[in-house]
Amino acid sequence: MGNEKKELELYIHVPFCIKKCQYCDFLSAPSSKGERQEYAESLCRQIRTYGELAKAYHVVSIFVGGGTPSILDKEELLGIFDAVRDTFTVDGDAEITIEVNPGTVTEEKLKAYLKAGINRLSIGLQSAENEELQVLGRIHTYEEFLSTYGLAREMGFGNINVDLMSAIPRQTVEGWERTLKKVLGLRPEHISAYSLIIEEGTPFFERYGKGGHVDELPSEEEERRMYWRTAKLLKDYGYCRYEISNYALPGYECRHNLGYWNRTEYLGIGTGAASLMDNRRWNYGEEPVGLSVREQMEEFMFLGLRKMEGVSKAKFEESFGRGMEEVYGKVLGKMYTMGLMEGEGEFVRLTERGIDVSNGVMCEFLL
Repeated sequence: MGNEKKELELYIHVPFCIKKCQYCDFLSAPSSKGERQEYAESLCRQIRTYGELAKAYHVVSIFVGGGTPSILDKEELLGIFDAVRDTFTVDGDAEITIEVNPGTVTEEKLKAYLKAGINRLSIGLQSAENEELQVLGRIHTYEEFLSTYGLAREMGFGNINVDLMSAIPRQTVEGWERTLKKVLGLRPEHISAYSLIIEEGTPFFERYGKGGHVDELPSEEEERRMYWRTAKLLKDYGYCRYEISNYALPGYECRHNLGYWNRTEYLGIGTGAASLMDNRRWNYGEEPVGLSVREQMEEFMFLGLRKMEGVSKAKFEESFGRGMEEVYGKVLGKMYTMGLMEGEGEFVRLTERGIDVSNGVMCEFLL
């Protein structure tokens, strides 16, 4: 039994995009062909340095994120996957995702993805209204998304996620509903629906974050209505909500995402990518920092509570040798009384009201 391999998720970061969006605070920037080639080669070298570490693990999921990974040439991408498979044991049924933006993939690239073993696409649509896409600074139109989506289906991709964003400047509840219905009509297997957050250091922050132009942003009341409409509509269309912002047709929950909320070990490769292994966290290029038991407990709670099923009392006790009630009894009691959480049976989870104010609830679990 001693030599059983542990589960590992791989995250590969491609920090390039065609043009930076107005709201984006991710590590990404436009690049030249030469820079991309050089970066892809350095990724391959980095991946191959993990040969020794890889022996103890089997890879259950891979996520190629960015930026816009679909900006890479097919040869660069195939090279990266050759390096991964030469170095790591990848499960035959591993979930392998790449993020793509509409208008950046061709039939040739999609063929290369299939050849590389990629079995899940995540398409960054954000909105089905072209005016809203312009406001966001996206470089594609809804029509380009449709042709990318159609092409992916033709090529045989049977697991597609579509990213959507609500609370966009000048967006109405009706506009958001139109986007949802158009996308639901296409029946993607998975939908991620996030609310726009105005992040510091972005053009949007310059415009909206300093108290100016706030009249262009949907009101709190409208934002709340968008939020409830999302949950209701997706449920009506047969999608189950398994995490605060993520919905899937039964059996298509994103395994890679669930790994993050369940604190499965993951290794991030490439500029700025984060890792969690052996209860140590680090960002690529930095020294690993060991997490204290207290920090591990906090993470267990505030990451796990993002899942609709909640967190398992038994798993907590198994992980930390102490009961959840013993450590968090006071907080849990308070949350139950306020109607923000429920804890019947094996799981402790947020209630509908708790989801509404989830950030506040999560903070309660910092010891």
